[in-house]
Amino acid sequence: MTLTRKRLLQGAAGVAAAGLAPRALASDTAFDPRSWSSVRAQFALDPRATNFATFLLAPHPLPVRDAITRHARALDRDAKRYLDRQEDMGAAEQRVRAAAARYLDVGADELALTDSTTMGLGLLYGGLLLDEDDEVVTTTHDFFSTHEALRLRALRTGADVRKVRLYANARTASVDEIVSSARRAVGSRTRALAVTWVHSSTGVKLPIRAIADALPERVLLCVDGVHGFGIEATTPGELGCDFLAAGCHKWLFGPRGTGVLWGRSEAWQAVTPTIPTFDGRAFRPWLQGVAPPPTGIADLPRAVAMTPGGFHSFEHRWALAEAFEFRDRIGRARAAARTHALARRLKAGLTEVRKVRLVTPQSSTLSAGLVCFEVDGVSPFDAVDGLWARSQIVASVTPYSTPYVRLGPTIVNTSGEVDRVVRAVAAL
Repeated sequence: MTLTRKRLLQGAAGVAAAGLAPRALASDTAFDPRSWSSVRAQFALDPRATNFATFLLAPHPLPVRDAITRHARALDRDAKRYLDRQEDMGAAEQRVRAAAARYLDVGADELALTDSTTMGLGLLYGGLLLDEDDEVVTTTHDFFSTHEALRLRALRTGADVRKVRLYANARTASVDEIVSSARRAVGSRTRALAVTWVHSSTGVKLPIRAIADALPERVLLCVDGVHGFGIEATTPGELGCDFLAAGCHKWLFGPRGTGVLWGRSEAWQAVTPTIPTFDGRAFRPWLQGVAPPPTGIADLPRAVAMTPGGFHSFEHRWALAEAFEFRDRIGRARAAARTHALARRLKAGLTEVRKVRLVTPQSSTLSAGLVCFEVDGVSPFDAVDGLWARSQIVASVTPYSTPYVRLGPTIVNTSGEVDRVVRAVAAL
């Protein structure tokens, strides 16, 4: 059969859901999700290194590696027929949405699939309905992706973007200070408040639920959730926000180049798509010469319409389902408890090092997995280089104008590694 765009759209992405993919390459029968050593054994980490930067761009656990390889081999063998074979164009993506929805306890039709946090934020803020009388408030603590996406939206709409500071000092920040600052920042023209759940600049975790409760209902609460997603057991519904964007290739250990954008069903009406979707409900009317109404297609959920069309790295996108299933087997609550325990141990150890100034709060209420600090007399870049050169410890530097050393103990790390890192920092 001649390959056409229509045929590709009708056939793409249903492999795993239809049960037609080749068998898995390796068995995970030895995997015990109750054992942290067994969890670590699912990763092909360099045994010579102590890696405290796996959150930056995730290594893939065995089930994800196998799924990626399975799809990649089939695509390499005969991409046309691997795509054509399916009856439903969206089956594999629906499987990913279903797995993500179970993990997040949300509706599958509330989720758009993206390639990264930055793409999710770009789609969200780039499509936010604004006019020149509106403003969006964000913070000085947010990352470039939020600031730039909002700046570009302001250029196109004439809306104002205002940045506020939520806390004066990361180490001594309090819930009251943060919530009060957020509440004061919102005015009569404010359409949305754009914040980050866990600041990659300091490790401060915002009390999103408390902020949500303090805002007027007319203000959309939009959250960059990447450094809380995959750590915290809290679901979007429990957070109380309107939108949550996150890459899945950090703390979740999902396939590289994958992400999600979640929004409340009602909140999605405040955003219009930017990139055409390839969902059949949007594509078929075009084939038939029927123009959709300005507000979108009636039976097409807005989140689905927000999922960019075109061809993607399908082997990675389709393997995202295995990443959510892997984390489900471990358990959200257990992963959160493990990450927080390791981070607390690391912070407690660093506070005992005389020349170290911890930046991240001690309390788990205001911190997650990131631990940021300074070493007296040593630049953050030299500290990171020194940790590797002397001890083969992988650390990172915060990508902000004020840089700090940044460590991120994840579920692949151990308490012994935490203690080793503390000793290595003390020896700098």
